[in-house]
Amino acid sequence: MEAVMAKSKRWLSALGAMGLAAGAVFSPSYADDRDDLVNKKKQQEAQIESYKSSLEGVDTNLQAVYLKLKETQAQIPVAQAELATAQSELAAATRQQEAVSAQLQAAQGELKTIKQTVSANQENVESTRKDVGAVARARYRGESVPTRWDMLVGSKSSKEFLDAVSASRTAERTQSTALLKAEQATAAAKNRQARQSAVEAKIGQLKKEADNLVSAKTQKESAAQAKANNLASLQSSYSTQSQQLSAQKQSFQASLANVNSARDQTAAQIAQIDAENQRKAQAARAEAARKNAASGNSGGGSNSGGQGGGSGSGGSGGGGGGASGGGFLIPVIPRPLYVTSPFGMREYPFGGRWMHNGVDLRSPCGQAQVAPGNGVVASVRPAAGNSTHGNQVFINLGNVNGHSWVAVTNHMSAFNVRPGQSVTQGQVIGWTGQTGQVTGCHVHMEVWRDGQVINPMSLPGF
Repeated sequence: MEAVMAKSKRWLSALGAMGLAAGAVFSPSYADDRDDLVNKKKQQEAQIESYKSSLEGVDTNLQAVYLKLKETQAQIPVAQAELATAQSELAAATRQQEAVSAQLQAAQGELKTIKQTVSANQENVESTRKDVGAVARARYRGESVPTRWDMLVGSKSSKEFLDAVSASRTAERTQSTALLKAEQATAAAKNRQARQSAVEAKIGQLKKEADNLVSAKTQKESAAQAKANNLASLQSSYSTQSQQLSAQKQSFQASLANVNSARDQTAAQIAQIDAENQRKAQAARAEAARKNAASGNSGGGSNSGGQGGGSGSGGSGGGGGGASGGGFLIPVIPRPLYVTSPFGMREYPFGGRWMHNGVDLRSPCGQAQVAPGNGVVASVRPAAGNSTHGNQVFINLGNVNGHSWVAVTNHMSAFNVRPGQSVTQGQVIGWTGQTGQVTGCHVHMEVWRDGQVINPMSLPGF
């Protein structure tokens, strides 16, 4: 009996340890995995924004096909990571379910052993109860064991006396044994009852936990299957979209030709503005020379000729060395600036190269855009008939320190100026939009100096 109870205690301790271990198996931290997924999605969004900027000027239908392809491509590794996480969670749920099932089986086996022990000892308990009852009845009737003096007086011979003493000792041992067995049987019965109650309660708890785990495992299996199905669907879509894109290469070539044509048109218009600025600058220098000559002839002696910085466009608020480097200009939207597509040579994602003459800046639809400097609106080109650039504004900033400056903005949603209108730096000239061959609202700003585009972000203050 003592061995059975000791074994039960050891089993209970082991059962608790198994429960803790199972909980540890099932509750790993997935925070790092989920943070990785969030970061991947953020990177995906930034990448898609970059793709959109790289497609400026391409036919919008072709853009849609390509962007859908890239979105699908970017979603595939995210879906793979999500599937791996779901499979990991399913594996953890399976391990815990197996651990709890093992605990439940062990508890049920222990309960069976306890019940068998109770049944085997039941007869011994009943016999012990009878012996105790017999002793109690004898004492009640006064049939207690006689003393040594009673046995000596009542014996007729020494042999009879010794026999009486032996019988008395046997009776005493029988009574003591019966009482000891009664005490042990009572204690064992109480222990077995307590142990059986504890095991039965543990079995009830484990059964409930096992039922919950079956439900949790089923949900994990469904989640993992859904992730796997989503991944398969994305891979299938990627294949289909790749075929669609390949079939539209001719459309892309036409778009690339339109981009180059629109760029040439802009450059031609800039050349006209520069020519006009140079004509005005030459006229101003000639007038200054004439005045200096007239002043010299009259004895005035002036040395002020040859400034060359005037312009019929309203001039600029800048001057000195900074002005020659564009230091008199400001961005068309407030700082801080976020570049979505930089200035410079660009390769289309599906072939071809072209020069991105400006810089694309993040800007929500409807945000006000302002004149980067003082000048005159040289041209306002509506989106109709200007399909690549959309609504476009040219501002002639005039000659500043011997250089002809022009600023251009594209894709506006609406204009706030008209051709020939003088503007001052910071004055609203229009609003951010997505007109022309673009897929989202943003600022496209170009700065031209003496007929050559320069990187606006290289200018002071940008």
